[in-house]
Amino acid sequence: MKKFNVAILGATGAVGREMLKVIEEYNIPVNELRPLASAKSAGTEIDFQGRKVKVMEATDDSFEGMDFVLGAVQNPMSKRFAPAIVKAGAVYIDNSSAFRMDPEVPLVVPEINGEDAFNNKGIIANPNCSTIITLMAVAGIAKVSPIKNMIACTYQAVSGAGINGLTELEDQMKALTVGGEIVHKTFPTQIAANVIPFIGDLKDNLYTSEEMKMQNEGRRILHLPELLVTCTCVRVPVMRSHSISVTLRTERKVSIEEANEAIRGFDGVRLIEDIDGRCYPTPLDTSNQDIVYVGRVRDDLTDDHGLTLWCCGDQVRKGAASNAVQIMKKLIERA
Repeated sequence: MKKFNVAILGATGAVGREMLKVIEEYNIPVNELRPLASAKSAGTEIDFQGRKVKVMEATDDSFEGMDFVLGAVQNPMSKRFAPAIVKAGAVYIDNSSAFRMDPEVPLVVPEINGEDAFNNKGIIANPNCSTIITLMAVAGIAKVSPIKNMIACTYQAVSGAGINGLTELEDQMKALTVGGEIVHKTFPTQIAANVIPFIGDLKDNLYTSEEMKMQNEGRRILHLPELLVTCTCVRVPVMRSHSISVTLRTERKVSIEEANEAIRGFDGVRLIEDIDGRCYPTPLDTSNQDIVYVGRVRDDLTDDHGLTLWCCGDQVRKGAASNAVQIMKKLIERA
């Protein structure tokens, strides 16, 4: 079996480390692994396939000889190194939002529009985490009848804000139990015992950048250029896994039975009909794995062509690291 040279740009971060774990789990045939990070992290060692691998500082020359580069860095660093990655002849699968709306760059969820990945010019974009989880839940229904519009409310875990989000919630929960001072830096206000209905930067239409991703990215992934989405993104005091409430309207009426059958048959999705007597998933049910769980499928009482459902998925894995590795796996299988 042919083996491939793989670099992880941002290997010491939460998503980068998860990518390494998923590569092992998926048995990706790796010849050389090249973990890359900032100068500050260079020299540290990470575990991969039972051995220690030294992290190298990312430079323009770091990508020579690589077949794939998985990006787990913020937009500025992604834009900084993308030209060097493409010049080196590697395929760059980028988890940042730097290239998601570039019409020359495919935006891919393998189970939904995996064939788009083969039309790349050296860069493939990984979608937003909430977008991936939501679209996985509704993509089977979209095959039954195209989706015209959606109303979505996301309930996003603090780990979506990185390690600092987890630490802040943990510290605040401890402070609450002993009557200590509540300090917030990562979030705009206290998150423990609270919810914050604002994620991202405010846009001119009074929606946030995070909320607009559901429509803008959804149009590209589902190949529905006129899809309309109203979204409210809420940060909740949950450690891991995002949840989304979705109401969607299809071109023709899709019955609950048809919707359930479509969800059951869609790869990477599990319809929850019973978990210990529950007909719905929770974040704890879906953490540390790659399946998106869907439950509470029911008719929308305001629209004859509408359905409402609830879904949960691990935003660190399927919403980020695993989706990127799955894209690479699809390219390897074709090769």
